[in-house]
Amino acid sequence: MRIFKTRTFCKWADKEGLEDASLLAAVAEINNGLVDADLGGHIIKKRIAIGSKGKRGGVRTLLAYKVVDKAFFIYGFAKNVRANISSNELKALRCLAQELLVYSDKQLMIAINANVLIEVQYNG
Repeated sequence: MRIFKTRTFCKWADKEGLEDASLLAAVAEINNGLVDADLGGHIIKKRIAIGSKGKRGGVRTLLAYKVVDKAFFIYGFAKNVRANISSNELKALRCLAQELLVYSDKQLMIAINANVLIEVQYNG
């Protein structure tokens, strides 16, 4: 399975102190059926702990996810900043998920080379 993050998500994650290892662990949990919410249209909501805060005090991430294929971290927010996303935001994220999940390997390479997508690498 290939895992990516959008450039916007990457900037936000860096600011929050969210490391790639935590993203990889979150996708592993999703693959094992531990999903916080399935929002439809291949959008998954997953809580991720940051530091000693635990998942409840950590951040919420939204992924475009297709089983055994690809996962794209596309949006994130801290619980203390906002409770959830709006229905219009969810519609937009579903459209983005539809587009990303059908990218070919060639399209993925173009997006990576253009720094639109960053592939999360396994270090180990």
